[in-house]
Amino acid sequence: MDEITLKNFRCFREEQSARLAPLTLLVGENSTGKTSFMAMLKALWDVAHRHRVPDFKEDPYDLGSFDEIAHFRGGKAGRASTFEAGFNFSGAGKKTGAIGPYRFEATFERKGTVPIPVKRQLSDGNTEVWIEIGLGRGGRWELKFGTPNGSWKVDADVSLGAEDDLTVPLAFYADLFLPNVRDAREGRRGRFSVKPLRGSTQPDIADLKLIERMCASGDRYVHEPLYASAPVRSKPRRTYDPSRSSRDPEGDYVPMYLAHMYVQDREEWRVLKNALEKFGDEAGLFSEISVEPLGKTASGPFQLQIRRIDQKAKGPLRNLIDVGYGVSQVLPLITELFRHDAPPMFLLQQPEVHLHPSAQAALGSLFCQVATPDCQLIIETHSDHLLDRVRMDVRDKTTELKPEDVSILFFQRGDLDVRIHSLRIDEEGNILGAPDGYRRFFMEETNRSIGL
Repeated sequence: MDEITLKNFRCFREEQSARLAPLTLLVGENSTGKTSFMAMLKALWDVAHRHRVPDFKEDPYDLGSFDEIAHFRGGKAGRASTFEAGFNFSGAGKKTGAIGPYRFEATFERKGTVPIPVKRQLSDGNTEVWIEIGLGRGGRWELKFGTPNGSWKVDADVSLGAEDDLTVPLAFYADLFLPNVRDAREGRRGRFSVKPLRGSTQPDIADLKLIERMCASGDRYVHEPLYASAPVRSKPRRTYDPSRSSRDPEGDYVPMYLAHMYVQDREEWRVLKNALEKFGDEAGLFSEISVEPLGKTASGPFQLQIRRIDQKAKGPLRNLIDVGYGVSQVLPLITELFRHDAPPMFLLQQPEVHLHPSAQAALGSLFCQVATPDCQLIIETHSDHLLDRVRMDVRDKTTELKPEDVSILFFQRGDLDVRIHSLRIDEEGNILGAPDGYRRFFMEETNRSIGL
């Protein structure tokens, strides 16, 4: 995703857009909508790429029902009856298989107490070629499409039935209706008829091919879930019993995943172990991590042990529960980042929790190393140490990350809503376009400390 647009969603009233990059940092005071912003990213991902109705109460986000999600204007204006969101995709990246560029938009309405996507539109980068499915009169779905030559409506008897109707891929409708349109164009009777809109004539074959090509572009994007972490991760245990190692926002599964790699795939374990230890050493957290089986079979209990090694001594292996809490809090995140099957997008809330400032800075360097168009990181942080390390690493060219590959989104509270400022950094690591309110607190604290 390169840009997200929001309107009437939670604390975001007026339509506004925010620039996303391979590495995007969300900063601002508490309760300014950063978590809601990440929840909407996940919802758009689900409805556009996974073709499922987004659950706004699914971990690690719980935004409540429609009444808690649609913007409340107050007074006579009341609550918004719909909220909207969309994103642009440039087509960058090697793993996605997408042609790009394209834009996806969704409008959500109330169904009972739950928000559902009642209109979806997929368009090319210039919105000259588009296809849209929306809920029309009488609970029937209406399919519309357009090209630079005109726009049309498919007269189809498609009713709101199964829950799957809400998120059937738009490419499916193209496959279903457009051959029928082609038949009609060539004089053959079809099941559906096409009505020109706004003075258009009947579409020709070239128009249909444009729609089909654009749908193929959008629907070839990845269909796997992204990874969204909780702000507080799982507590360490002295002993673990093997269980299913499916992903979860708190990282409870990570010890089981590490043990599985240790037992089932020693080469993958070696690669992962080396990556974890490299970061652990650079962050001053640990120099060695190991899985210690307590039984003679792969299904037996085990422990996670870590060791610190400095220039003078090699410390003993210690149980994960007996070392600083920061290790167990950061371990799920870095394990996910280093997995061979890492997803294409990460939504990370406060990854610096329980970390010393030097470790927070090391985490910033890690993000600079990992972030690419194929591995997009969206990070909510309150750490100046993390943010400053990102700026310095870009300035010093310690990685391939360029200034344009970093976006800083500053969330600023207004009277009844929140404004998102999309900030950039230059070649020297300076933040560009910051509003007056950015870092005001820190400047006031600095002035007070030196007696100004």
